Formats: sequence, structure tokens, C-alpha cells
Amino acid sequence: MFWIDTHCHLDAAEFEADRPQVRAHARAQGVGCCVIPAVAAANFDTVRALAHAHQDAYALGIHPLFTPQASAADLDQLDQALLAQHADPRLVAVGEIGLDGWVPALNTPAAWDTQQQVYRAQLKLAQRHQLPVILHVRRSADPLLKGLRDIGSMGGIAHAFNGSLQQAHAFIDLGFKLGFGGALTFERALQLRRLAKALPLSAIVLETDAPDIPPHWLYTTAEQRQAGQPQGRNSPAELPRIAQVLAELRGISLDALAQAMRGNACAALPRLQSGA
Repeated sequence: MFWIDTHCHLDAAEFEADRPQVRAHARAQGVGCCVIPAVAAANFDTVRALAHAHQDAYALGIHPLFTPQASAADLDQLDQALLAQHADPRLVAVGEIGLDGWVPALNTPAAWDTQQQVYRAQLKLAQRHQLPVILHVRRSADPLLKGLRDIGSMGGIAHAFNGSLQQAHAFIDLGFKLGFGGALTFERALQLRRLAKALPLSAIVLETDAPDIPPHWLYTTAEQRQAGQPQGRNSPAELPRIAQVLAELRGISLDALAQAMRGNACAALPRLQSGA
């Protein structure tokens, strides 16, 4: 099977010691492509180099968590990087961009205004360079949708989606796929599992968000960690096992799911088609 991990931070510090082995292990599990999104101007070159080194794909953007430090020069750097790499088939999107309504420090009036300004500026850059976007959606679906309606987009992926069914359909109507990953594997994630079963299969893509959002078999509680039990490290190799959970929820074979997920990822990020 050929899986596409549509969201994997392979450049993260957690993989510094054994990154080639991590990627090789994932490939041995059938993960043929990882999409590596940037989070700040400082790692634009890193994600591009990793994508080329491992025959993967990458996106360039400024994550909402990094908007307090972002400047007009960073947006100019993004514009120039998108222009310079426009012919690079491994550049598949503008991302990870979006809005975060959960982190308190990002939700003061001034910080929220900065988030909105950087998000909207990046939507305009995505339009200018004719690229889809990879959206960070955390308690922010409605303002993200407003930005998409105001500015427009080439579609893309609403990463780690955990909104309502109504919000899900609003993203779908705007040409987006919805990213599901490790959170889906928790039995207590009732709303997310209902969404995974109710949405059209054509609306879903799979992701790990590695090293973040570990599936339940890697997760340890705060009490367990305090007692000395380490949390397992999420990696792109977990994608097929996450996929198995989705296949069981939907009552379809893993083969059928793999084919659908590959097609959906390429529909959301058309440049992936050259490698998938």
C-alpha cells in the first residue's frame, strides 16, 4: 500500500537524533510520501531540503503560533520563496497557516488581530502563487471560513479538523479536505468519530502531525508521565495503524481506504500527483 501523510513535521527537534531512520521506517510501513509544512520563515529552507532528501513534499508558511514574532519581512520572504520555488514540484501548498483560538497568549485583542492579519496576508499570497493552503484549525473554524470567503482560495486541507458537522461541510463546499489523525484513535473522541463516519469519504485525508497528536497507543496521561512512564513518540510510521481505525469505523477494507486517501490527498494538493 502507498500512504500519504498529509501533515508531518519531520523537521521537528524530536527527530534530530534519528531522522533518516524515522523516515525509512515509515517508508517500510508503506508511507510513500510525507507533506512537511513549515511553521516560520526560519525553517523554509529546512523543510525544502528534507522533502528533497527523502522524496517527500513540503509547504511554506507561517504558523499562527509564530505570528507574534512574524514581521512584514517574513511575509516578504514567504512571497519570494514561493516565487523562487514555484517550479519545484515538491512544493505543494502554502502552510501551515491559520488561526489558533485555544492558546491564551494568542487570544488577547492585539495578538488575535496579528493572527488575522498574517493569516489573510498568506491567503492572498496563496492566491497570487496559485497554491492550495494547509490550515491550522483550533477553535477557529468560523473566522478561518470567513477569511476564505472574503479572499478566496485554491482549496487545500483543514488540518486536524475537530469542528462541527456544519463547519465541516462549509470547508468541503469551499473545496477543502479535512485532515484526520491520531485523535481519531481515542474511543472517547465521540464527536470526531461521528464525523469520520458521517462525512463523505471523498472529504477526508489522513495525517499524523508527527511528532504531535499521538494516537492512543502512544499516549500517556500526566499522572503516568509524572510516575516516570514516557510518552511514545509519534512518527509517520503510525499512519497505517491510524488508517486501520478509520477503515474499521467506516466498515471498508484497508485497501479501499488506501486508494481513496491517496486520491483525496492528490485532489487537495494537486502537485502530489507527480509523486503518487
